[in-house]
Amino acid sequence: MGPAVEMGVGGGRGGGFGGCAGAEGAGSVGGAAYGAGVNRTDRLYAIVEELRAVAPGRRSARQLAERHEVSVRTIERDIDALQQAGVPIYADVGRRGGYAIDRSMTLPPLNFTPAEAVAVAVALGRAGGSPFDRAARSALRKIVQAMPARDGAAARELAERVRAIVPAGDTRAAPVPAIVEEALVTRRVLRLTYRDKTGALTEREVEPALFLSSRHGWYLFGWCRLRAGMRAFRIDRIVAVTGTGELAPDRRVLTDPDIPEHVTVATTLG
Repeated sequence: MGPAVEMGVGGGRGGGFGGCAGAEGAGSVGGAAYGAGVNRTDRLYAIVEELRAVAPGRRSARQLAERHEVSVRTIERDIDALQQAGVPIYADVGRRGGYAIDRSMTLPPLNFTPAEAVAVAVALGRAGGSPFDRAARSALRKIVQAMPARDGAAARELAERVRAIVPAGDTRAAPVPAIVEEALVTRRVLRLTYRDKTGALTEREVEPALFLSSRHGWYLFGWCRLRAGMRAFRIDRIVAVTGTGELAPDRRVLTDPDIPEHVTVATTLG
């Protein structure tokens, strides 16, 4: 049996606290009260949603305790658990102090279905080593964390039933170094030590333009100052790379590479 599809859960801007479960006290979701049988995870989600609803206003520990019918100490432990999970909650001291959340740094509950979340995970699982793979995994964690608790649990259960067969000894394409990803995003010049197909090493300064995918793996396409022209650099042939910090000039060169007998397809959102 091959590896299961991974549905990441952990800290992040969405507030991953699925592992903070425990049955203590009552609470409310969306303004509706519920009884003492509700588990701690539901209360944590309710606290986050209440703080989001009143942001940039605050709620004191006593107000939260009264609303959720638990002790002030329990609320303090809950807030600490949320902060440890990465939820951007901060406390103001003083008579008018309380807890507040940075609403811009959180995600509201998303109406992804479990199947849609797993579909995203499957697509990411087939794209290992691609540019922004780390960012994609982070995005998936935020999606799952921001889903209602029941749907998130259903998505994780469904993901366990979607598996891939990987041949023994199979190796994925070389991952794109984070520094190369960042240089493309910020348009910064890179200094590469590059090994060509003959094994010869050269030092080059490259102005990143775009990433290209082929059956050989991923390429960085950019303006090579050594050759004074656009060149494609295979990621697995980059021996060393450093950032120069220099902003690349806007050369307005052709960014859609003209590759004979091939068609390049752009990545689209939607």
